[in-house]
Amino acid sequence: MLDGKRICVCAGSGGVGKTTTSAAIALGMAAKGAKVAVVTIDPAKRLANALGLEELHNDPRRVEPERLAAGGLKVDGELWAMMLDPKRTFDELIERAAPTPERAEEIKANRVYSELSTAVSGSQEFTAVAKLYDLDQEHEFDLLVLDTPPSRNALDFLDAPQRLNSFLEGRALQALMRPTGVGMRVLGRGASPLLAGLRRLTGVDLVTDLATFFGLLGDMTADFTARAQQVERLLRAPTTAFLLVSSAEREPIDEAIWFHRTLARTGLPFAGVVVNRVHHDLLLGSEPADVGTALRRTALSPDLAARVADNFRDYHLLARRDDHNVARLEKALGRHPLLMVPQLDDDVHDLEGLLKMHRYLFATDAERERLIAQLVA
Repeated sequence: MLDGKRICVCAGSGGVGKTTTSAAIALGMAAKGAKVAVVTIDPAKRLANALGLEELHNDPRRVEPERLAAGGLKVDGELWAMMLDPKRTFDELIERAAPTPERAEEIKANRVYSELSTAVSGSQEFTAVAKLYDLDQEHEFDLLVLDTPPSRNALDFLDAPQRLNSFLEGRALQALMRPTGVGMRVLGRGASPLLAGLRRLTGVDLVTDLATFFGLLGDMTADFTARAQQVERLLRAPTTAFLLVSSAEREPIDEAIWFHRTLARTGLPFAGVVVNRVHHDLLLGSEPADVGTALRRTALSPDLAARVADNFRDYHLLARRDDHNVARLEKALGRHPLLMVPQLDDDVHDLEGLLKMHRYLFATDAERERLIAQLVA
């Protein structure tokens, strides 16, 4: 799925295991000899914990080979990881676009900028792909794996460069960027009572701050526009692969089907789907009606046997549900690949858990069948 690819974008709805899947993919590709960096924006720092790191930074840090070797996996390449700091990444964009270091520092110190760099719709997603673009241009890594930001809608990530570009080129903003023009005068007149009260209460002169900020920004928006266009070209490049991550529940499957159609419609490079937390049919098609009877013939107490039987019937219902949902997804995907990772005994929060995921993601067809057979047994 990643043959010949330099960028792997792991996308999907929240809570489906994107972060751990991204880490497991990066680990597996590093084991095959590649120099890989996994980039996350996960605020819970699950990726750092899973890789045995105290914390991640806004620049890639190498995972110690000794730590990986202790897990029993032979790693012929290098695994690096970073956690994106959207504010710091925006600061770096300002520093790059500003005509002088002094102008960059003035902009970063402005109160309006500190809000805009985190609050503008799409800013978090834009900084994620902007950082990805910078790393790609440095040519330090064979593969970059991006764990996309949490989002109610996976399309937010694809739209982020264009939405930020539209904001920067919008008429309202262009008017505000002329501090002596109509836009700023109207803002000053219409909002003057409110802003005067705000200034008395907080000491913040919003009109002055806005005028200063947009005056400092000047023609730097052209650089942001160019960067947004470069980022969009990067996402469409044949060396980029979009890998959808889902769980086997109905809502994430529906979103994966919709997102696959969206990628196809927009011509973005689609690689396949990973479905996590799949409950496999342990009875291979038969019904669990006699489980309770069989358990009562064991050393279990009648009460415990009944509870175990109820638990198993619940699991069987989940397996049937998952089988139905995955079948819908397979039909929608056509010939595109789909990999399934079973429901594991524990949450993936450490290197041992990543290695379990790795076994399923990087197994051959024969190896995967053997793993499933072991699970059933």
